[in-house]
Amino acid sequence: MANNTTNQYTLSANVANLKYTDLFPTGPNGLNVSREFLQKVVDILMEFIKNTNDRNEKILDFHHPDEMKKLLDLKIPEKGVSLQQLVNDCHATLKYQVKTGHPRFFNQLSCGLDLVSMAGEWLTATANTNMFTYEIAPVFILMETVVMTHMREAIGWKGGDSILAPGGSISNLYAFLAARHKMFPNYKEKGLQSIKGQLVMFTSDQCHYSVKSCAAVCGLGTDYCIMVPSDERGRMIPAELERLIQEHKGRGNLPFFVNATSGTTVLGSFDPISDIADICERHKCWLHIDAAWGGGLLLSKKYRHPRLTGIERADSVTWNPHKLMGALLQCSTIHFKEDGLLISCNQMSAEYLFMTDKLYDIQYDTGDKVIQCGRHNDIFKLWLQWRAKGDDGFEKHMDHLMGLSEYMVKKIKENSDKFYLILEPEMVNVSFWYIPKRLRGVQHNKCREQELGKICPVLKGRMMQTGTLMVGYQPDDLRPNFFRNIISSAAVTEKDVDFLLAELDRLGCDL
Repeated sequence: MANNTTNQYTLSANVANLKYTDLFPTGPNGLNVSREFLQKVVDILMEFIKNTNDRNEKILDFHHPDEMKKLLDLKIPEKGVSLQQLVNDCHATLKYQVKTGHPRFFNQLSCGLDLVSMAGEWLTATANTNMFTYEIAPVFILMETVVMTHMREAIGWKGGDSILAPGGSISNLYAFLAARHKMFPNYKEKGLQSIKGQLVMFTSDQCHYSVKSCAAVCGLGTDYCIMVPSDERGRMIPAELERLIQEHKGRGNLPFFVNATSGTTVLGSFDPISDIADICERHKCWLHIDAAWGGGLLLSKKYRHPRLTGIERADSVTWNPHKLMGALLQCSTIHFKEDGLLISCNQMSAEYLFMTDKLYDIQYDTGDKVIQCGRHNDIFKLWLQWRAKGDDGFEKHMDHLMGLSEYMVKKIKENSDKFYLILEPEMVNVSFWYIPKRLRGVQHNKCREQELGKICPVLKGRMMQTGTLMVGYQPDDLRPNFFRNIISSAAVTEKDVDFLLAELDRLGCDL
C-alpha cells in the first residue's frame, strides 16, 4: 500500500527489512522481533481509536473506487514484503476506513466502538480456536453456556437451548430449520416426500429480507413466504395474519411458521407479539421473533414493555448483541424454548469430531448443533463486555440510547420548518425529511414528499464528501427516500444530536 507512514510507525533499522519468517514461530530472534512488530500495529490501532473518538476528526476520507485503487497498492506479490511494509499497509488501511465508532456516525444499526468488547476480540484472535468442541475451547464453551442461559432468562424462559451464529440471517435460518424439524421430524432423512402438502410461512411486509431468504434456501419457494400487511407504523396487522392463514388452509396448504419482528430495520417497529402468539397457538404454528435489532430492550425495565410484551410465548428468538448492545461485529444469537431440538435437527455425528467415548461430558461439544463445522469464537467479547457493564450497565445503556432518540424527536419538532418527522419512533430509528429553504412553507403533500425524497441522496453525498456526518436514507412502500437516523453508539451525546441537525441544515439549505 501507500508508503507515507509517519515516523512514529517506523520500525528500528535492524527489524524494518526483516520478513515474516523472522517472527514467531520460525525466527531465531522471534520474541524481540514479534514484540516490536506487534507494538507498532497496536500503536496504529490506538491512533485509530483516538481519532474515532475525536469529534474534530472526519468520519471518512471519501474517494471513489477508481481513485482509491490509485491510492493503494493492493496487489499480491510473488515474494513477501518487509515487516515495515506490512506496518505501512496497516496504517494505510485504517487511514481510509470509515470510523463507524465516531460519535457522528448514525448510518447503520451497528455503530460505536466498545473498548472492552474490542479487547475481547483481540484476545479471541490471539487464542485462534474453533468453537465446535470442549476439547479445544473449554473456557469459551463454558462462557457461551453461561451467557446464553442468561439471555434466555431475560427472554423469560427456564431451560431451552441457544447458539451463537454468524449473523441474524443465519439465526433466522436456524429457527426455520428447527420449526420444520419439530413439525415434520422425518424431513431430515426423507426430504420433501415426508410432507404431504405445501408448507407456508408468514411474516410482515416490513420484515428483514433474510426471512424470505429462508423460503428460497430451504426449498419452500419465495411464493410461499407470505407477506402480511402492516399498519402505517410498520407493525404486522394480526387480523390480516389470521385471514391469510385461513386462506391458505382453505387451499389445502400447511401453515407452519410465523415470524414476528421486534425492531424492524427501517422504522424500528415492533409487531404485536401477544396477538400474534394467540393466532399461532390457535393454528399450531411455530412463532419466531426476529429481535435481532430490538432484543437489547429486553434489558430495560422502562422500555421492554409494551414493545416486547409476550416474547416469552415464542418458540425461538433471534437477538444480536452486536446491534443495540454495542458488542463488536459479529455477535448474533438464536434461542429456543425447547432443549434438544437444535441438536436433533442438525446433528450429523461426524466420528472424527464428535466421538461418544471422550474423557469429558460430551454435551459441551456444541459443534453438532449447527450446520457449520468451523465456528468463530463470538462469545468472549460479549462475556467480557457483560462482565464490565453488568445487567445494570446494559439497562442504563439502553435507556440512554432511547432517551437520546426522544431528544432528537423533540428537537425535530422544535425545528419543524427545517425537518419533517415521519412518525413517532418506537425505537432509536428516527425517520424524517430534511426541508431545504425552497420547500419551507410549502404545503406538505405527495408532490412535496417526492421533492424531499430527491434531496436525500444529494445531501448524503455531501455528508460523505465533507466527512463530518453519516446518516442513512432509503424509501419504503409508502414513501420516497427519507432519512433514517440510528443512535446505537454509547459515544453519542445530546450535543452530537444538535450538531447532526445543524450540519444537515448547513450542507443542504441550498438544495
